[in-house]
Order: sequence, then C-alpha cells, then structure tokens
Amino acid sequence: MKINPLMLFGVFFIGISSIEAQEKTSLTLSDAVQMAWEKSSESSLANSKVNSKKYELQTVKDSQYPDLKLQSQYQYLPTANIHMASQSSDDTTDGSGESSPKMNQVVFAQAAVSMPLFSGFKIQNNVELHNNMYLAESASAVKTKEDVALRVVNYYTNLYKAQKSLELLEENKKSAQQRVTDFTELEKNGIIPRNDLLKAQLQLSRVQLLVDEAKNNVSITNYYLVTILKMDPNTKIAVNEAELTQFEPRVLQSDAQIALENRKDLESIRLQGKASENNIKIAKGSYYPSIVLLGGYALLDVKNFVNATNLTNVGVGLSYDLSGLVKNSNNVKAAQSKSEEVKHSEEILTDNIKVQVQKAAEDYDLAINQDVVFDQAVVQASENYRLVKDKYENGLSDTNDLLEADVDQLSTKINKALSKANIIQKYYQLLSATGQISQSFNLSKI
Repeated sequence: MKINPLMLFGVFFIGISSIEAQEKTSLTLSDAVQMAWEKSSESSLANSKVNSKKYELQTVKDSQYPDLKLQSQYQYLPTANIHMASQSSDDTTDGSGESSPKMNQVVFAQAAVSMPLFSGFKIQNNVELHNNMYLAESASAVKTKEDVALRVVNYYTNLYKAQKSLELLEENKKSAQQRVTDFTELEKNGIIPRNDLLKAQLQLSRVQLLVDEAKNNVSITNYYLVTILKMDPNTKIAVNEAELTQFEPRVLQSDAQIALENRKDLESIRLQGKASENNIKIAKGSYYPSIVLLGGYALLDVKNFVNATNLTNVGVGLSYDLSGLVKNSNNVKAAQSKSEEVKHSEEILTDNIKVQVQKAAEDYDLAINQDVVFDQAVVQASENYRLVKDKYENGLSDTNDLLEADVDQLSTKINKALSKANIIQKYYQLLSATGQISQSFNLSKI
C-alpha cells in the first residue's frame, strides 16, 4: 500500500494536537485550593511540624509512668586471690587444712522499678505545656494552609486576568493590523498623509508589545500555579471562566470580633501564652522536693561463697536541691519574662488583625463599586469610539482622535473583564482576614 505523505503529515499534526490537548488541564478554583491544601510544600511542612509536636507530647506523657530497668552481670575472675576476713594474709588453707574455695565467678541480676510520686507538679505542668504547644502548632498549621489557599486564589485569578488581557489584546491587534492595511492603501492613493499611517503603525507596535507582555504574564503565572499545586511544570491550566465571571458579590460579616474569634494565628499565640504560664509553674516546681516510689528484685551468686535470691525491696526516695532555692529564682524570672513577651505579641497581633479586617473590607467594597463604574465605562467608550469613527470617516476628526478612542475602548474592556476577578480576590482576602477562608472552601474537613 502506498502511503501518501500528506496522510503522514496529518497523522503527525493530529498527534501533536492531542499532546497539547492533554497538557491543557481544566481546573476550578475550588479544586486548585484543595490540591494546594493537600499537596503544597508549605502544607506538608506544617503537617510535619504538627506531628513532631504530637510525638513530643506523647514522650512527655510517658514520663508519668513507672520506669522498669533490668540489669545483669556475669564476671569470670581467673586470677582472683580472695581471702576471708577470718584468714591471715598468707594463709592458703582453712582451719581443717583444706584449700580455700575458688571464688572466680560472679553472677548478679537486678530488676528495679521507680515511679515519681511528687516532683513539684513539674510532670503535670510539662504535659500541659506540650499539649498547649501541640494545639498551638495545629492552629499555626491551619493558618499556613489558609495563607496557601489565598496564594492559590491570587495565582488563579491573576492567570485569568493575564489570559483575558491577552485575548482582548489579540483582538485589538487584529483591528490594528487591519487599520494599518487600510491606511497603507489610503496613503498610496494620497487620501491620507504618511504621518497618519505612521501613527497607525506605531499603535500596532505598542499593541504588539502589550501582547508579548501578556503572554509572558500568562506563562509566569501558570508556572507559579502548577508549582504550588505540585503538577507537571509543562501543564497548562485552563481557568474556569464561568466560575469567575458568574460570581456575584456577597455580603460578608467583616466585624473585627469575628476575626478575633476565628483567626488561627491569634489562637496559636493564645495557646503559646498558656504554655508560657505552664513553663512558669515548671520553674517554680524546683522549689519543692521530689519523691519517688522505689521497688526491685535482685539475686547474687558468688561461686563457692554466697548465693542470695529473693532480694526484694520496696522504698521511697526523697531528693531536695537546697541550692536551687537560691539559684532557681532567675529561672522563674526568665519564664515570667517570656510569658510577658507572648502577651505583648498577642496585643500587637490583635491590633494588626483589626487593621487587616478594616482594609480588606474597604478594598472589597471598592472593588464592587468599581465594577459598576466599569460597566458604565464600557458602554461610554464603545459609543465614543463609534461616534469618533463616524466623524473620522466623514472627515470631521483626525487620526489622533480615532486612535485615542480605540485605546480608551480597549482599556475599558480590559478593566471590565478583570473587575470580576478583582472582586473575587478581594472577597477571599476579606475571608482570610476574618479567618473564614477554610470554611468557604470546606477545607476544615480535609
């Protein structure tokens, strides 16, 4: 069978198109945020930190339980020269004239149990301290993931902005190219001066520069997004345009009190404050003695000399560091100072949260108001361009007026196209400021 080269080219072209289609991945904003919540490096690191605190807590809890130690020894003494206390230093026989027994092997085994009964409340406070640190790290992890979610929102909406800008610029570029073609013919026929053609060509060059910049923005933003989502670097994201353009502004509770109740970073620092109070109690615990319950079992076997078994013992151990009564005061003061630091940090964060909420609320309202203005501007710029073009065709306006009206029309179209995405950005920034972004994506269950 003879193969037509055109068929081969067609198959090759279809194959390339299929590969490109496979690389184009449709992704909703919600799916992108959930992927980042689960897969991003920041989220993985946050989870690891939480696990570390969890294991540290479990280790401290284990200190409440008894310690059981087993010890055994076997010693062979080939050159031992052992004399009983009743023997003289140069005797080698006992009173019956027999040689002293060879005591050249020693076997010793011991099992010891100790359990703390009282340690100045150090153990209990240490458990509470690590539990508060574990909860604080868990809250910090959620805040880290919320920050990642907001970054994804910004990347996703910025990608839409870049793609939409590129689309509108490409359309304008076609119009500018057609205008240059028309002006070239008019200039050849002496209908317009060469200066008008140069102006049209200059505008085409400017549009081309904007197109190149928009392509660059699309590429960079797409790379940012696929990187944080741990996707193949060559993946091209297809933004769900309907999800963005059909978004309706919503009324949000932007009261600062809501933020103070929901913000995970504030919750974390409050838990750190509780941990610092536990640390003060631990430092003060050195003023008290330590009491330990002791118990054990031992056996001893010295060959040809002694064999002792069932050496069971039970007792109580008491220790008290008297010098600590003087030296420990600085440890207590240091712990109290650390607690004060945490309190001041909480006050600063509280003030910052109030400012963030106020700014985010104002920015959200501004974005909504601007969207209304952009609607009006698109209508006004389109009508203005129509009138100027009509005047230009009738010789009542010059090329500068036509090109300026075209730029205004393009600018308003881009602003309108991007305003919805801007509202979404400001919406989620307000949710983040008030600590509600994870609930909006149902991420708290992940």
